[in-house]
Amino acid sequence: MIKEIELNIHPDFINDNEVIKSETSKKLKLNLHEITAVQIVKKSIDARSRMPIFRIRVLAFINENPTPLYQEVNFQNIKSNKSVIVVGSGPAGLFASLRLITHNIKPIVLERGKDVQSRRRDLREIQQFHNVNPESNYCFGEGGAGTYSDGKLYTRSTKRGNTQEVLNLLVQHGAVQDILIDAHPHIGSNKLPKVVQAIRETIINNGGEFRFDSKVTDFIKSGKEIKGVIVNDKEEIFADAVILATGHSARDIYYLLDKNEINIEPKEFAMGVRIEHPQPLIDSLQYHMKVRHENLPASSYNLNCQIDDRGVYSFCMCPGGIIIPASTDKEELVLNGMSVSRRDSPFANSGLVVSIKEEDWKDFVSHGVFAGLEYQKYVEKIAFNAGGKSQTAPAQRITDFVNGKLSNTLPKTSYIPGTITSPLHEILPNNISKRLRESLNVFGKKMKGYYTEEAQILAAETRTSSPIRIPRDKDTLEHTTVKNLYPCGEGAGYAGGIVSAAIDGQRVADAIANKI
Repeated sequence: MIKEIELNIHPDFINDNEVIKSETSKKLKLNLHEITAVQIVKKSIDARSRMPIFRIRVLAFINENPTPLYQEVNFQNIKSNKSVIVVGSGPAGLFASLRLITHNIKPIVLERGKDVQSRRRDLREIQQFHNVNPESNYCFGEGGAGTYSDGKLYTRSTKRGNTQEVLNLLVQHGAVQDILIDAHPHIGSNKLPKVVQAIRETIINNGGEFRFDSKVTDFIKSGKEIKGVIVNDKEEIFADAVILATGHSARDIYYLLDKNEINIEPKEFAMGVRIEHPQPLIDSLQYHMKVRHENLPASSYNLNCQIDDRGVYSFCMCPGGIIIPASTDKEELVLNGMSVSRRDSPFANSGLVVSIKEEDWKDFVSHGVFAGLEYQKYVEKIAFNAGGKSQTAPAQRITDFVNGKLSNTLPKTSYIPGTITSPLHEILPNNISKRLRESLNVFGKKMKGYYTEEAQILAAETRTSSPIRIPRDKDTLEHTTVKNLYPCGEGAGYAGGIVSAAIDGQRVADAIANKI
């Protein structure tokens, strides 16, 4: 017999299996010897009271052996002659490729950047020397943006697909099993590269192809039908379908689609800044204790409000993390956040962004469908120039930002390329600056202590999502006007994170299998 119950566990005992088993026997009114095993299937933290507690859901196995937390997928070598080109090796591309293999279809993965290990050298070039490689950076390369920018696995896209199946596959390829039970699962940028590499090996070992330094520079079309792609301006590759899983920063793909008269459309997105606090401060505010309990993780937060009919909200919060340069061009400055698995940095950072709508890019309407994208580039250029035309980030204490004053000094930061004091209240577009300033007062009342001179903002956080959508049929998931082309993931406008992108990749692979 198996029974499922919920327990409240003090942080002192969250890692003590005997205590959890004892509490289970008390709640079920059973003798301890009747319970063969207790398995935690969901774990979250409730910090509403003065002492945070863990709320856990457990399965009690009564006089029977426990079942594994996850089931491995047995991949079989591809035997058919059907093939699909997968452009991009982020989560959408990787999980689409794994699913294609289960359908006996060969994925040909084309990645413009380098493998996970080779990427490290280019990331060091950005961090230490401010040198941006447009083809290999925090956004481009094996695993996509998520590989070296945190690995948060929380998603609200559960209606679109099987979240647990995605997590199972990540565990199968080396992620810790904790991601199967944590309410806000996280792998960490120190562990994700090995997971991504293991997925690549599964794809290759079962008959798929994987090519690095392979940038798609054109499409091979016949009328309103895609036949294949051209790589690096010279090599032609043909297949039964093409999946576009290029991520939100591959702007050249949007221009390439437009050049080939393949329909794209503008969409709303969000932009703002990265905000950074000392992690002990956030811990004290969230956990109501001066020093965080050793069994409690670095605390996070989620804030949002409406200012002048626009959403202003925290985004991609990284407890115990660092701010990183996510630029993909030599004359722009883009910031993101990441955490390693231990989340042991003394800093907490988060995006703090404002919803961007069509009326905001009215000065760029001459660019047509690319107006929003050009506005995004404009803000990135502002940050780049304010930072001294380098990856140094313009920054300001949030109290000075709200009061319209230049900061005389700046707090310490996790951002390795460094910061420079800057009047962000003046140089950011007014529709962004005004709403951010007002939101900080609101958030300071919601979370007392959040509004403090110990916190600072750095510019600019612009890649929350793509300003372009590649339209597709809601049933077939094929492009609305071009056959055999399947827009997928964040870059196409259909996902917003690792898990949702992975789910979208699986759905697209299923749709292709249904057709071919």
